[in-house]
Amino acid sequence: MNTKVQEQVSVGVAVLTVSDTRTAETDTSGDLIVERLTKAGHRLADRKLCKDDYETIRSIIAGWIADPKVEFVIVTGGTGVTQRDVTPDAVRSLYTKPIPGFGELFRWMSFSEIGTSTIQSRADAGVCGDTIVFLLPGSTGACRLGVEKIILPQLDITHKPCNLTELLPRVKQEHPPHADD
Repeated sequence: MNTKVQEQVSVGVAVLTVSDTRTAETDTSGDLIVERLTKAGHRLADRKLCKDDYETIRSIIAGWIADPKVEFVIVTGGTGVTQRDVTPDAVRSLYTKPIPGFGELFRWMSFSEIGTSTIQSRADAGVCGDTIVFLLPGSTGACRLGVEKIILPQLDITHKPCNLTELLPRVKQEHPPHADD
């Protein structure tokens, strides 16, 4: 019988907070994400905060996709339904493969906390070349739910029956290196 124990793998994660009102001092959602990631043994590859602006969001994410140190990206904010909420629109254009199950699962789990208000969330995820990107709402409660219940288990190489960290080498193999590499 094979009793091989798999050890935890540390992955590089970049965190972006999208907000017209938060600052580095008031970014409780970004702080929570970074704290949970580092506590779980992952590396913070980069962290930024920007306004709800389509081109700025897209440019930051595109830069991280091109950076080999960034394997996963977590974005918080700008996923609602108002005119200023443009995060999913900006990032989806970079997807090579959407991961619709993330948003579906997030809203299903969120329903038990906020009821039908969950329909206002456009939480989403996708593969962008070699990088996997998660889009979470801006509220700290939503970030806690998404990170603790979905993202961290999927970044845990020991999570069974499967996880995104163990698939990452195959994700990278399926896509040629970026032209900037």
